[in-house]
Amino acid sequence: MTLLDMKADDPFSILTSDDMQTKQDIFGKILTLLDLSVLETMEHEVAKRHITDLCCSLLSELPRPMNLNVRQILIKLIIDEILGLGPLETLLDDPTIADILVNRFDSIYVERQGKLEKVKVQFYDDKHLLNIIDRIVSNVGRRVDESSPMVDARLKDGSRVNAIIPPLALDGPSLSIRRFTVDKLSAEQLIDYGTMNAEMGKLIEAVVIGKLNVLISGGTGSGKTTLLNILSSYIPSDERIITIEDSAELQLQQPHIVRLETRPANIEGKGEISQRDLVKNCLRMRPDRIVIGEVRGAEAIDMLAAMNTGHEGSLTTLHANNPRDALGRLENMICMGGFEMPIHNIRAQISSAIDVVVQLQRQEDGCRRITSIQEVTGMEGDVITMSEIFTFRRKNRGAQGEVIGQYEATGVIPLFHQQLSTKGIELPHKLFGIDVSAMDF
Repeated sequence: MTLLDMKADDPFSILTSDDMQTKQDIFGKILTLLDLSVLETMEHEVAKRHITDLCCSLLSELPRPMNLNVRQILIKLIIDEILGLGPLETLLDDPTIADILVNRFDSIYVERQGKLEKVKVQFYDDKHLLNIIDRIVSNVGRRVDESSPMVDARLKDGSRVNAIIPPLALDGPSLSIRRFTVDKLSAEQLIDYGTMNAEMGKLIEAVVIGKLNVLISGGTGSGKTTLLNILSSYIPSDERIITIEDSAELQLQQPHIVRLETRPANIEGKGEISQRDLVKNCLRMRPDRIVIGEVRGAEAIDMLAAMNTGHEGSLTTLHANNPRDALGRLENMICMGGFEMPIHNIRAQISSAIDVVVQLQRQEDGCRRITSIQEVTGMEGDVITMSEIFTFRRKNRGAQGEVIGQYEATGVIPLFHQQLSTKGIELPHKLFGIDVSAMDF
């Protein structure tokens, strides 16, 4: 087995404590021999070769023999320490890892296939972890210290990073990395993975092409951004799209797109640009579609206003446990934003703006599933009415812990069916679980 064939945390399993001490000794010597300021001016590959040659020279002077695999691993770890993000590089090189969660310097978990597992990778101490955090945030012009102990950042590949340090983090610095998926998933792949069935895929494609406003709801890590990427891919290429995100993750391929990203306050507490500021501004940019990565605050009222005033086909996500809660959260965001509107008016605004709610859930077996697709049908008194079109009917658990169930159409034909038909988008009644041949006309 070569180093490239190993899983991210496998290299550490063959290193002894003596090997790790050797790595530290070599690393210390290299720091005294290298001029880091000159190294920063070199191209990455040139700097990598220079460090490799120096490591080989120093390793050859060791009194004890060392096999080739251990030698390669130690050189890689030293290069990662100088040019990269230290121990995190071995995890970032593993495409099977979705999330990297550093609880403290010696406790790191990763998510693989929807399940969390502890890895052997670790930092030396709090100072080592703090140095890596500082390297990450300084690359995007931000800082983290006792006066600003929380920070959001982004890696070069687009992965989202959140760091929190003492005094807020009691057990030492903590780091969370949400990996950026380089390979964009398709609807067909989600069907293969069991996230939805083919009929649900046809429906969500039709509602996007038909310019209905869609709200994607779900918990953390349930796949909301992945689904938002897929829905966004159905937007016709001749439409002008403006995306608004806290941290840019969307991978839209259309040619006519403007990407906007929020900005936190500077060291003096000034210069913050919120999502609400960007939503307001994008309305002056003549968008055909507005795609908001996640609605989480006062921008909800501006988003609903845009949906109600000609910006059809808008897409967004939010955190909620079910479609009803999702609408309730929108209502709460508007109220917490300080808008003094009667509850009836707020709910009327929501029911008029949102057409479809898609609910996602990451279940115990690690699989992410669309558990419900519901249409917002209007108001009855002060209550927003909804009708479920598709649902995931859960039955039990299998011998391996897998969730057993099936996707079912409820037999309800949505009110927007006729609206889509007038736009030339035909969805057969059979798709909704209705056997037309058996109907008594």
